[in-house]
Amino acid sequence: MSHSVKLIVDAYVSLKDRKAIEDLREHRKMLRKKLQASNGIDVSSSIQLIESDLIEIEAGLVRLQ
Repeated sequence: MSHSVKLIVDAYVSLKDRKAIEDLREHRKMLRKKLQASNGIDVSSSIQLIESDLIEIEAGLVRLQ
């Protein structure tokens, strides 16, 4: 997981800014989709990083509930 994403999510949680976290999640999903559509290069490590970011983002959303 990217440490910077954890810090960003923690800040949004402390601010109770659900929309910002949801926007961050959608952005990561869009990046994952674009990477998965890539041809000719190995993007597996980038996709793996995005997946860990998404796990941290989802955990942040759970903490807001």
